[in-house]
Amino acid sequence: MAASVFDSPLFAQLFDTSEAGRLFSDSAAIRAMLLVEGALAKVQGAQGVIPEISAAAIHRASMEIVIDPGAIAKATGENGVSVPGLVAAFRAEMNAPEHAQYAHWGATSQDIIDTGLMLRLRQALALAEADLRDIIKALGHAAGEHAHLPMAARTYGQHATPTSWGAVLAQFGTPLLDALAALEPLRGASLFVSLSGAAGTSSALGPQAAETRAGLAQALGLQDPGRSWHTDRGPILRIADWQGQVMAALAHMGQTLIGLTASEAAEIALGGAGASSTMPQKQNPVRPSALVALSHHFTGLRASLQTAAVHQHQRDGVAWFTEWMVVPQLALSLASALQHAKTLSAGLTPHPVQMHSALEGNLGLIHAEALSFALAQLMPRPQAQAKAKALCLDARDKRIPLPQLAMADYPDLPADLFEPTTGMGLAASEAHAFAARAKAL
Repeated sequence: MAASVFDSPLFAQLFDTSEAGRLFSDSAAIRAMLLVEGALAKVQGAQGVIPEISAAAIHRASMEIVIDPGAIAKATGENGVSVPGLVAAFRAEMNAPEHAQYAHWGATSQDIIDTGLMLRLRQALALAEADLRDIIKALGHAAGEHAHLPMAARTYGQHATPTSWGAVLAQFGTPLLDALAALEPLRGASLFVSLSGAAGTSSALGPQAAETRAGLAQALGLQDPGRSWHTDRGPILRIADWQGQVMAALAHMGQTLIGLTASEAAEIALGGAGASSTMPQKQNPVRPSALVALSHHFTGLRASLQTAAVHQHQRDGVAWFTEWMVVPQLALSLASALQHAKTLSAGLTPHPVQMHSALEGNLGLIHAEALSFALAQLMPRPQAQAKAKALCLDARDKRIPLPQLAMADYPDLPADLFEPTTGMGLAASEAHAFAARAKAL
Protein backbone atom coordinates (compact mmCIF):
# COMPACT_ATOMS: atom_id res chain seq x y z
CA MET A 1 0.00 0.00 0.00
CA ALA A 2 1.25 3.47 -0.89
CA ALA A 3 2.01 5.99 1.83
CA SER A 4 -0.94 8.09 0.64
CA VAL A 5 -4.08 6.81 -1.06
CA PHE A 6 -4.01 9.94 -3.21
CA ASP A 7 -0.70 8.89 -4.79
CA SER A 8 -1.61 5.22 -5.13
CA PRO A 9 -2.30 3.59 -8.51
CA LEU A 10 -4.20 0.91 -6.58
CA PHE A 11 -6.58 3.39 -4.94
CA ALA A 12 -6.63 5.95 -7.75
CA GLN A 13 -10.29 5.30 -8.59
CA LEU A 14 -11.53 4.97 -5.01
CA PHE A 15 -9.87 8.21 -3.92
CA ASP A 16 -9.81 10.13 -7.17
CA THR A 17 -8.78 13.78 -6.75
CA SER A 18 -9.34 14.77 -10.39
CA GLU A 19 -7.46 17.91 -11.47
CA ALA A 20 -6.65 18.92 -7.88
CA GLY A 21 -4.15 16.10 -7.61
CA ARG A 22 -1.86 17.86 -10.08
CA LEU A 23 -1.67 20.93 -7.87
CA PHE A 24 0.03 19.13 -5.01
CA SER A 25 2.94 17.47 -6.73
CA ASP A 26 6.59 18.49 -6.34
CA SER A 27 6.63 19.71 -9.92
CA ALA A 28 3.59 21.90 -9.31
CA ALA A 29 5.16 23.37 -6.18
CA ILE A 30 8.36 24.22 -8.04
CA ARG A 31 6.45 25.70 -10.97
CA ALA A 32 4.43 27.91 -8.61
CA MET A 33 7.55 29.12 -6.79
CA LEU A 34 9.28 29.94 -10.06
CA LEU A 35 6.24 31.96 -11.14
CA VAL A 36 6.56 33.94 -7.91
CA GLU A 37 10.27 34.55 -8.48
CA GLY A 38 9.59 35.69 -12.04
CA ALA A 39 6.76 38.02 -11.05
CA LEU A 40 8.84 39.48 -8.21
CA ALA A 41 11.68 40.28 -10.58
CA LYS A 42 9.31 41.88 -13.10
CA VAL A 43 7.80 44.14 -10.43
CA GLN A 44 11.21 45.09 -9.04
CA GLY A 45 12.47 45.83 -12.54
CA ALA A 46 9.57 48.19 -13.19
CA GLN A 47 10.32 49.94 -9.91
CA GLY A 48 14.02 50.27 -10.65
CA VAL A 49 14.96 48.11 -7.69
CA ILE A 50 16.86 45.76 -10.02
CA PRO A 51 17.95 46.37 -13.63
CA GLU A 52 14.95 46.13 -15.93
CA ILE A 53 16.85 44.03 -18.47
CA SER A 54 17.74 41.54 -15.75
CA ALA A 55 14.15 41.51 -14.55
CA ALA A 56 12.95 40.66 -18.05
CA ALA A 57 15.48 37.84 -18.32
CA ILE A 58 14.48 36.39 -14.95
CA HIS A 59 10.78 36.65 -15.72
CA ARG A 60 11.18 34.92 -19.08
CA ALA A 61 13.38 32.21 -17.60
CA SER A 62 10.91 31.56 -14.78
CA MET A 63 8.34 30.48 -17.36
CA GLU A 64 10.73 28.42 -19.47
CA ILE A 65 13.09 26.65 -17.09
CA VAL A 66 12.10 23.27 -15.69
CA ILE A 67 13.82 22.07 -12.53
CA ASP A 68 13.79 18.43 -11.49
CA PRO A 69 12.62 18.07 -7.86
CA GLY A 70 15.18 15.34 -7.33
CA ALA A 71 17.97 17.68 -8.37
CA ILE A 72 17.36 19.93 -5.37
CA ALA A 73 16.45 17.19 -2.88
CA LYS A 74 19.93 17.12 -1.30
CA ALA A 75 19.92 20.87 -0.75
CA THR A 76 16.40 20.72 0.65
CA GLY A 77 17.44 18.03 3.12
CA GLU A 78 20.42 20.05 4.24
CA ASN A 79 18.66 23.41 4.45
CA GLY A 80 15.26 22.23 5.67
CA VAL A 81 13.66 24.29 2.93
CA SER A 82 13.57 23.99 -0.85
CA VAL A 83 14.11 27.58 -1.93
CA PRO A 84 17.92 27.89 -1.56
CA GLY A 85 18.44 24.86 -3.78
CA LEU A 86 15.72 26.05 -6.15
CA VAL A 87 17.24 29.51 -6.53
CA ALA A 88 20.73 28.07 -7.05
CA ALA A 89 19.47 25.66 -9.68
CA PHE A 90 17.45 28.39 -11.37
CA ARG A 91 20.43 30.74 -11.54
CA ALA A 92 22.60 27.98 -12.98
CA GLU A 93 19.99 27.08 -15.60
CA MET A 94 19.66 30.71 -16.65
CA ASN A 95 23.31 30.60 -17.68
CA ALA A 96 23.43 34.37 -17.44
CA PRO A 97 25.05 35.27 -14.11
CA GLU A 98 24.90 39.00 -14.82
CA HIS A 99 21.10 38.74 -14.73
CA ALA A 100 20.61 35.71 -12.50
CA GLN A 101 22.28 37.46 -9.55
CA TYR A 102 19.13 39.59 -9.16
CA ALA A 103 16.76 36.64 -8.80
CA HIS A 104 15.12 36.34 -5.37
CA TRP A 105 16.17 39.91 -4.54
CA GLY A 106 15.28 40.77 -0.93
CA ALA A 107 12.85 37.89 -0.49
CA THR A 108 13.08 35.00 1.94
CA SER A 109 12.23 31.34 1.47
CA GLN A 110 8.91 31.69 3.25
CA ASP A 111 7.81 34.47 0.94
CA ILE A 112 8.29 32.23 -2.08
CA ILE A 113 6.87 29.07 -0.55
CA ASP A 114 3.81 30.71 1.00
CA THR A 115 2.99 32.72 -2.10
CA GLY A 116 3.46 29.67 -4.30
CA LEU A 117 1.15 27.72 -2.01
CA MET A 118 -1.49 30.42 -2.29
CA LEU A 119 -1.34 30.19 -6.08
CA ARG A 120 -2.08 26.47 -5.84
CA LEU A 121 -4.76 26.88 -3.18
CA ARG A 122 -6.45 29.47 -5.38
CA GLN A 123 -6.70 26.86 -8.13
CA ALA A 124 -7.88 24.22 -5.65
CA LEU A 125 -10.67 26.53 -4.49
CA ALA A 126 -11.67 27.21 -8.10
CA LEU A 127 -11.90 23.48 -8.80
CA ALA A 128 -13.90 22.95 -5.60
CA GLU A 129 -16.27 25.74 -6.61
CA ALA A 130 -16.94 24.11 -9.98
CA ASP A 131 -17.60 20.75 -8.30
CA LEU A 132 -19.91 22.35 -5.74
CA ARG A 133 -21.96 23.97 -8.46
CA ASP A 134 -22.41 20.63 -10.20
CA ILE A 135 -23.41 18.93 -6.95
CA ILE A 136 -25.84 21.66 -5.93
CA LYS A 137 -27.52 21.75 -9.33
CA ALA A 138 -28.02 17.97 -9.32
CA LEU A 139 -29.36 17.97 -5.77
CA GLY A 140 -31.58 20.96 -6.52
CA HIS A 141 -33.15 19.33 -9.58
CA ALA A 142 -33.90 16.17 -7.59
CA ALA A 143 -35.19 18.16 -4.59
CA GLY A 144 -37.74 19.95 -6.76
CA GLU A 145 -38.79 16.73 -8.43
CA HIS A 146 -39.30 14.89 -5.13
CA ALA A 147 -40.41 17.76 -2.90
CA HIS A 148 -43.69 16.00 -2.06
CA LEU A 149 -42.42 12.40 -1.88
CA PRO A 150 -43.06 11.43 1.76
CA MET A 151 -40.61 9.40 3.78
CA ALA A 152 -39.74 8.86 7.40
CA ALA A 153 -37.47 11.39 9.03
CA ARG A 154 -35.11 9.84 11.55
CA THR A 155 -33.53 11.18 14.70
CA TYR A 156 -31.14 9.07 16.78
CA GLY A 157 -31.60 6.47 14.03
CA GLN A 158 -35.33 6.08 14.81
CA HIS A 159 -38.47 7.22 13.03
CA ALA A 160 -39.38 10.75 14.10
CA THR A 161 -42.03 12.47 11.92
CA PRO A 162 -42.75 12.44 8.18
CA THR A 163 -40.57 14.49 5.86
CA SER A 164 -39.97 14.36 2.11
CA TRP A 165 -37.09 13.06 0.04
CA GLY A 166 -36.85 16.51 -1.50
CA ALA A 167 -36.39 18.05 1.94
CA VAL A 168 -33.63 15.55 2.75
CA LEU A 169 -31.87 16.50 -0.48
CA ALA A 170 -32.26 20.15 0.50
CA GLN A 171 -30.57 19.36 3.81
CA PHE A 172 -27.67 17.88 1.85
CA GLY A 173 -27.38 20.87 -0.44
CA THR A 174 -28.16 23.97 1.61
CA PRO A 175 -24.85 23.98 3.55
CA LEU A 176 -23.07 23.67 0.20
CA LEU A 177 -24.90 26.78 -1.02
CA ASP A 178 -23.73 28.59 2.10
CA ALA A 179 -20.16 27.45 1.46
CA LEU A 180 -20.38 28.65 -2.12
CA ALA A 181 -21.54 32.07 -0.93
CA ALA A 182 -18.62 32.23 1.51
CA LEU A 183 -16.00 31.59 -1.16
CA GLU A 184 -15.51 35.11 -2.48
CA PRO A 185 -15.07 36.65 0.99
CA LEU A 186 -12.68 33.80 1.79
CA ARG A 187 -10.56 34.59 -1.24
CA GLY A 188 -10.37 38.23 -0.25
CA ALA A 189 -9.45 37.44 3.34
CA SER A 190 -7.01 34.58 2.76
CA LEU A 191 -5.35 34.37 -0.67
CA PHE A 192 -2.47 36.59 0.37
CA VAL A 193 0.83 37.30 -1.27
CA SER A 194 3.81 37.03 1.09
CA LEU A 195 6.76 39.39 0.78
CA SER A 196 8.29 40.40 4.09
CA GLY A 197 11.90 39.26 3.99
CA ALA A 198 13.99 37.31 6.42
CA ALA A 199 12.40 38.34 9.74
CA GLY A 200 9.14 39.81 8.49
CA THR A 201 10.48 43.38 8.48
CA SER A 202 11.17 43.72 4.72
CA SER A 203 14.59 45.14 5.57
CA ALA A 204 16.34 43.85 2.43
CA LEU A 205 13.51 44.89 0.12
CA GLY A 206 14.35 48.58 0.38
CA PRO A 207 12.21 51.68 0.88
CA GLN A 208 9.70 50.55 -1.75
CA ALA A 209 8.98 47.27 0.05
CA ALA A 210 5.27 47.96 0.53
CA GLU A 211 4.88 49.01 -3.10
CA THR A 212 6.76 45.92 -4.23
CA ARG A 213 4.49 43.69 -2.21
CA ALA A 214 1.39 45.39 -3.65
CA GLY A 215 2.78 45.08 -7.15
CA LEU A 216 3.55 41.40 -6.65
CA ALA A 217 0.02 40.81 -5.43
CA GLN A 218 -1.39 42.52 -8.50
CA ALA A 219 0.92 40.62 -10.84
CA LEU A 220 -0.10 37.26 -9.40
CA GLY A 221 -3.79 38.05 -8.86
CA LEU A 222 -3.51 37.60 -5.09
CA GLN A 223 -4.40 39.89 -2.21
CA ASP A 224 -2.01 42.33 -0.57
CA PRO A 225 -2.28 41.74 3.18
CA GLY A 226 -0.59 45.06 3.93
CA ARG A 227 1.64 43.35 6.47
CA SER A 228 3.76 40.33 7.19
CA TRP A 229 1.91 37.08 7.92
CA HIS A 230 4.92 34.81 8.36
CA THR A 231 3.78 33.65 11.80
CA ASP A 232 0.10 34.45 11.39
CA ARG A 233 -1.32 31.29 9.81
CA GLY A 234 -4.84 32.67 9.84
CA PRO A 235 -5.07 32.68 6.03
CA ILE A 236 -4.24 28.95 5.89
CA LEU A 237 -6.57 28.18 8.79
CA ARG A 238 -9.46 30.06 7.20
CA ILE A 239 -9.11 28.08 4.00
CA ALA A 240 -8.96 24.85 5.99
CA ASP A 241 -12.06 25.90 7.95
CA TRP A 242 -13.94 26.45 4.70
CA GLN A 243 -12.79 23.09 3.42
CA GLY A 244 -13.95 21.54 6.69
CA GLN A 245 -17.37 23.17 6.36
CA VAL A 246 -17.82 21.54 2.95
CA MET A 247 -16.41 18.23 4.15
CA ALA A 248 -18.84 18.10 7.08
CA ALA A 249 -21.80 18.65 4.74
CA LEU A 250 -20.60 15.92 2.39
CA ALA A 251 -20.01 13.53 5.28
CA HIS A 252 -23.56 14.15 6.52
CA MET A 253 -24.80 13.16 3.10
CA GLY A 254 -22.60 10.06 3.09
CA GLN A 255 -23.62 8.97 6.57
CA THR A 256 -27.31 9.43 5.80
CA LEU A 257 -27.06 7.50 2.54
CA ILE A 258 -25.36 4.61 4.31
CA GLY A 259 -28.38 4.43 6.61
CA LEU A 260 -30.91 4.73 3.79
CA THR A 261 -29.27 1.95 1.79
CA ALA A 262 -29.15 -0.46 4.73
CA SER A 263 -31.05 -3.72 4.17
CA GLU A 264 -33.63 -2.73 6.79
CA ALA A 265 -34.38 0.52 4.95
CA ALA A 266 -33.45 0.13 1.26
CA GLU A 267 -35.14 3.45 0.51
CA ILE A 268 -32.44 4.74 -1.86
CA ALA A 269 -30.45 3.37 -4.79
CA LEU A 270 -27.06 4.92 -5.40
CA GLY A 271 -26.74 4.45 -9.12
CA GLY A 272 -23.64 2.32 -8.66
CA ALA A 273 -22.68 0.13 -5.75
CA GLY A 274 -19.89 -2.13 -4.61
CA ALA A 275 -19.72 -5.88 -4.86
CA SER A 276 -18.62 -8.25 -2.13
CA SER A 277 -15.88 -10.82 -2.78
CA THR A 278 -18.01 -13.60 -1.29
CA MET A 279 -21.64 -12.47 -0.85
CA PRO A 280 -23.44 -12.23 -4.21
CA GLN A 281 -26.40 -10.30 -2.77
CA LYS A 282 -24.32 -7.39 -1.49
CA GLN A 283 -24.33 -3.91 -3.04
CA ASN A 284 -22.16 -1.92 -0.72
CA PRO A 285 -22.52 1.88 -0.37
CA VAL A 286 -18.94 2.51 -1.47
CA ARG A 287 -19.12 6.20 -2.30
CA PRO A 288 -20.98 7.23 0.87
CA SER A 289 -18.48 5.20 2.88
CA ALA A 290 -15.60 6.95 1.14
CA LEU A 291 -17.16 10.34 1.96
CA VAL A 292 -17.28 9.54 5.66
CA ALA A 293 -13.79 8.01 5.68
CA LEU A 294 -12.37 11.09 3.95
CA SER A 295 -14.08 13.24 6.56
CA HIS A 296 -12.41 11.23 9.33
CA HIS A 297 -9.06 11.68 7.62
CA PHE A 298 -9.65 15.41 7.17
CA THR A 299 -10.72 15.97 10.77
CA GLY A 300 -7.62 14.35 12.22
CA LEU A 301 -5.34 16.36 9.98
CA ARG A 302 -7.19 19.60 10.70
CA ALA A 303 -6.20 19.23 14.35
CA SER A 304 -2.56 18.92 13.27
CA LEU A 305 -2.86 22.11 11.26
CA GLN A 306 -4.06 23.94 14.36
CA THR A 307 -0.91 22.80 16.14
CA ALA A 308 1.19 23.90 13.17
CA ALA A 309 -0.24 27.40 13.43
CA VAL A 310 1.66 28.02 16.66
CA HIS A 311 5.04 29.54 15.72
CA GLN A 312 7.87 30.62 17.97
CA HIS A 313 9.42 34.05 17.45
CA GLN A 314 9.49 35.17 13.79
CA ARG A 315 9.54 31.74 12.14
CA ASP A 316 9.34 28.19 13.37
CA GLY A 317 10.63 25.20 11.41
CA VAL A 318 8.60 22.69 13.39
CA ALA A 319 5.32 24.47 12.71
CA TRP A 320 6.18 25.15 9.08
CA PHE A 321 7.24 21.55 8.33
CA THR A 322 4.01 20.28 9.86
CA GLU A 323 1.99 22.60 7.67
CA TRP A 324 3.71 21.23 4.55
CA MET A 325 2.70 17.71 5.50
CA VAL A 326 -0.91 18.57 6.29
CA VAL A 327 -2.19 21.21 3.84
CA PRO A 328 -1.95 19.06 0.68
CA GLN A 329 -3.73 16.18 2.41
CA LEU A 330 -6.58 18.45 3.48
CA ALA A 331 -7.02 19.80 -0.04
CA LEU A 332 -6.87 16.36 -1.64
CA SER A 333 -9.26 14.85 0.91
CA LEU A 334 -11.86 17.45 -0.03
CA ALA A 335 -11.16 17.08 -3.74
CA SER A 336 -11.73 13.33 -3.54
CA ALA A 337 -14.89 13.78 -1.49
CA LEU A 338 -16.24 16.20 -4.06
CA GLN A 339 -15.72 13.65 -6.84
CA HIS A 340 -17.75 11.07 -4.92
CA ALA A 341 -20.45 13.61 -4.12
CA LYS A 342 -20.74 14.63 -7.77
CA THR A 343 -21.36 11.05 -8.84
CA LEU A 344 -23.76 10.39 -5.99
CA SER A 345 -25.83 13.54 -6.44
CA ALA A 346 -26.33 12.76 -10.12
CA GLY A 347 -27.42 9.16 -9.53
CA LEU A 348 -29.57 9.01 -6.39
CA THR A 349 -32.87 7.21 -6.96
CA PRO A 350 -35.59 6.98 -4.29
CA HIS A 351 -37.64 3.83 -3.70
CA PRO A 352 -41.14 5.22 -2.99
CA VAL A 353 -42.61 1.81 -2.13
CA GLN A 354 -40.00 1.26 0.56
CA MET A 355 -40.48 4.79 1.85
CA HIS A 356 -44.24 4.26 2.09
CA SER A 357 -43.68 0.95 3.85
CA ALA A 358 -41.51 2.66 6.45
CA LEU A 359 -44.18 5.29 7.04
CA GLU A 360 -46.92 2.68 7.43
CA GLY A 361 -44.78 0.28 9.42
CA ASN A 362 -43.87 0.41 13.09
CA LEU A 363 -47.55 0.60 14.05
CA GLY A 364 -47.91 4.14 12.67
CA LEU A 365 -46.01 5.54 15.65
CA ILE A 366 -44.43 8.12 13.36
CA HIS A 367 -47.67 10.10 13.73
CA ALA A 368 -47.43 10.34 17.52
CA GLU A 369 -46.36 13.99 17.58
CA ALA A 370 -49.19 15.01 15.25
CA LEU A 371 -51.61 13.08 17.47
CA SER A 372 -50.44 14.85 20.62
CA PHE A 373 -51.05 18.27 19.08
CA ALA A 374 -54.44 17.21 17.70
CA LEU A 375 -55.46 16.02 21.17
CA ALA A 376 -54.32 19.37 22.57
CA GLN A 377 -57.28 20.87 20.73
CA LEU A 378 -59.53 18.69 22.92
CA MET A 379 -57.74 18.91 26.29
CA PRO A 380 -54.88 20.73 28.03
CA ARG A 381 -51.50 20.17 26.37
CA PRO A 382 -49.88 18.18 29.24
CA GLN A 383 -52.87 15.88 29.34
CA ALA A 384 -52.76 15.48 25.56
CA GLN A 385 -49.09 14.52 25.70
CA ALA A 386 -49.73 11.97 28.41
CA LYS A 387 -52.66 10.51 26.51
CA ALA A 388 -50.66 10.27 23.27
CA LYS A 389 -47.83 8.53 25.07
CA ALA A 390 -50.26 6.10 26.67
CA LEU A 391 -51.73 5.30 23.26
CA CYS A 392 -48.22 4.65 21.91
CA LEU A 393 -47.53 2.21 24.74
CA ASP A 394 -50.88 0.56 24.15
CA ALA A 395 -50.10 0.20 20.44
CA ARG A 396 -46.80 -1.50 21.20
CA ASP A 397 -48.36 -3.73 23.82
CA LYS A 398 -51.35 -4.82 21.72
CA ARG A 399 -49.56 -4.64 18.34
CA ILE A 400 -52.41 -2.52 17.02
CA PRO A 401 -51.57 0.54 14.86
CA LEU A 402 -51.63 3.85 16.70
CA PRO A 403 -54.06 5.51 14.22
CA GLN A 404 -56.59 2.73 14.79
CA LEU A 405 -56.44 3.06 18.57
CA ALA A 406 -56.57 6.85 18.45
CA MET A 407 -59.57 7.00 16.12
CA ALA A 408 -61.39 4.44 18.28
CA ASP A 409 -60.98 6.66 21.35
CA TYR A 410 -61.37 10.00 19.56
CA PRO A 411 -63.49 9.57 16.43
CA ASP A 412 -63.68 13.34 15.89
CA LEU A 413 -59.98 13.65 15.11
CA PRO A 414 -59.25 15.12 11.63
CA ALA A 415 -59.70 12.51 8.93
CA ASP A 416 -56.33 13.28 7.33
CA LEU A 417 -54.37 13.41 10.58
CA PHE A 418 -52.49 10.21 9.86
CA GLU A 419 -51.73 10.96 6.22
CA PRO A 420 -47.94 11.33 5.76
CA THR A 421 -48.26 14.47 3.66
CA THR A 422 -50.25 16.14 6.45
CA GLY A 423 -47.37 15.72 8.88
CA MET A 424 -44.57 16.94 6.60
CA GLY A 425 -44.81 20.56 7.73
CA LEU A 426 -42.55 22.80 5.65
CA ALA A 427 -40.65 19.90 4.06
CA ALA A 428 -42.00 20.44 0.56
CA SER A 429 -41.60 24.22 0.64
CA GLU A 430 -38.01 23.90 1.87
CA ALA A 431 -37.28 21.48 -0.94
CA HIS A 432 -38.74 23.88 -3.50
CA ALA A 433 -36.87 26.83 -1.99
CA PHE A 434 -33.57 24.98 -2.23
CA ALA A 435 -34.37 23.86 -5.76
CA ALA A 436 -35.00 27.46 -6.78
CA ARG A 437 -31.72 28.65 -5.26
CA ALA A 438 -29.83 25.84 -6.94
CA LYS A 439 -31.41 26.59 -10.30
CA ALA A 440 -30.42 30.24 -9.99
CA LEU A 441 -26.72 29.44 -9.79
